Parts: sequence; C-alpha cells; structure tokens
Amino acid sequence: MATTYQGSSEALQDLFIVGLRNAHALEKQALSIMTPQVARIENYPEMAERLRAHIEETNGQLTRLDELLADLDTSGSTLKDLGLSLTGGMAAMSHSIAGDEILKDTFANYAFENFEIAAYKSLIAMAEHGGFGSATPALQETLREEQAMAQWIDEALPSITRRYADLYAQEGSFEAKI
Repeated sequence: MATTYQGSSEALQDLFIVGLRNAHALEKQALSIMTPQVARIENYPEMAERLRAHIEETNGQLTRLDELLADLDTSGSTLKDLGLSLTGGMAAMSHSIAGDEILKDTFANYAFENFEIAAYKSLIAMAEHGGFGSATPALQETLREEQAMAQWIDEALPSITRRYADLYAQEGSFEAKI
C-alpha cells in the first residue's frame, strides 16, 4: 500500500514520483560513467580513489531512492535507468579515445555533479512543497554527497591539469596516459 502524505495531492505525488525516478536513472547513468573511468585511470591515483568512494556513495543513493519509491508503492523506471545508463556508457567511451581523456572526464564529471546538485535541490523543494517532508532527510544526504564530490573536483582540477601537462611534456604527445 502506497504511503499517503498528508497535504499532498495525487498530482503532486505523481510529479514527485517522476522526479524520484529521474534521479534514480541519473544515478544509474553516473555509475555507467564513473565505473569505466576508474578502470582506466593509471596516473591519477587521487582521482581513482575519489571516484571509487563516490561509486559507493552512489550505490547508497540508489538504495535511498529505492526506499523512497517503495514508500510510494512504486519503483524506478527500468526504461529510464537503461536509457541513461547507455548514454553514460557512450559518453565514457567517447572520452576514452581522446588523448586528453582525463581532462575531458574531469570536466564532464564536474558538470554532471552540478546537474545532480540541481536535480536534488529541485526534489527537496518539491518534497517540501508537496507534503513529502519525510523524504527530505534522505534527499539532503544525497545532496551533501553530490556537493562534496563537486567541491573535490573543483579543488582537484588544477592539480590534475598540471599532472596531465607534465605527462604530456614527458611523452611529447596527446597520448599521455590517463
């Protein structure tokens, strides 16, 4: 039986469910982007370590979203999950053929984290507006994790860029290893 939230209309609940399903698919896409990156990183151990940690966080985010959706007597959208996972995998593949893959991945990861931040801020506003306040703590936890990852990338970008430039100078080509 679906949880009925006091003060929420059926339309707002439907809208909230769509938002949760979109977030679920977004997290699946994040995994399909980060997992191949971690497998390929050789010269940036700090990036690989942080991505591994964020993959674990992302799995926890999916669990929280599954619980929120189950509270509403529904689940994630298999079609959305599959579609965004495929898109994420293709994005990761397209960067892997570039000599400056680590830079492109870092730029894309920073943009993606900020997209997720916006999505969770919107979901939190929707939860508060629609009477789904019990969902807010789980969404806020995820928002904090996404903000921490975006901040880490922001702070690490200069050192990653310098490391790439040093490898490029040593090898004399764009084929500096990721």
